Amino acid sequence: MTKNDPLKAYREKRDFRRTTEPAGGKGKPWAQPGFVIQKHAASTLHYDLRIEVGGRLKSWAVPKGPSTNPKDKRLAVATEDHPLDYADFEGVIPEGEYGAGTVLVWDSGSYRNLREKAGQEVPMEQAIDDGHIAIWLEGNKLKGGYALIHTGKAAEKRWLLVKMDDEKADAGANLVATRPESVLSGRTIEEIARQGGNRSGTG
Repeated sequence: MTKNDPLKAYREKRDFRRTTEPAGGKGKPWAQPGFVIQKHAASTLHYDLRIEVGGRLKSWAVPKGPSTNPKDKRLAVATEDHPLDYADFEGVIPEGEYGAGTVLVWDSGSYRNLREKAGQEVPMEQAIDDGHIAIWLEGNKLKGGYALIHTGKAAEKRWLLVKMDDEKADAGANLVATRPESVLSGRTIEEIARQGGNRSGTG
C-alpha cells in the first residue's frame, strides 16, 4: 500500500470485471464511526471484522468469529484495508477470484473509541500503530467493549480479539451459532449461496 492509494493492495487482488465487490471511491463518510462483521464462506469459513478508520475499513479475519465471553481470546489476522462501500457487500465472489465464496453481513453498527492516555483520546490510527485497540460496539448483535491486541512483532499480522468484562458480556451466549442470519437481508449463508444474487450497497 502507498500513502497515495491506501486501497492499492485491495484492488490488486481483485478483477472487478468478474467480481461484484466494490472497487471503492463511492463510499461516503459515515455520520459516526462504524463497523461491520462479514461472515465469509471462502476456502475456510471465517468472520471479517472491519472498522472504519480514516476513510477506509481496517480489517481482520477472525476464524472462530467474535465471542461475548471475556475468557475467550479469538485470533484475528490483519488483512488489507477495504473501501467504505464494502460494508454492505453481500453475495457470492466467483470461483477463481481472491476470497471466492459467499459473503453475508453478519453484524453492523457504530463504535466509539475507548482508548485514552493522560485524559485524552488516543486516535484510532495511533491505537492501531500501538497494537492496542479498545472500542465500544453498538451493533445489531454485538454490544459492549472489545479489545484488539497485537501479539507479535510489528510486521506480523496476528492479533487477539477479546470481549471486555462489562455489563454486555455473556459467557453463556454463542451468537455465531444462534444468530447466523444477515442483518441486511435476513438470509443465511446457505440461502445466499443458493440464490446467488450478488448484492452490494451504495455506501
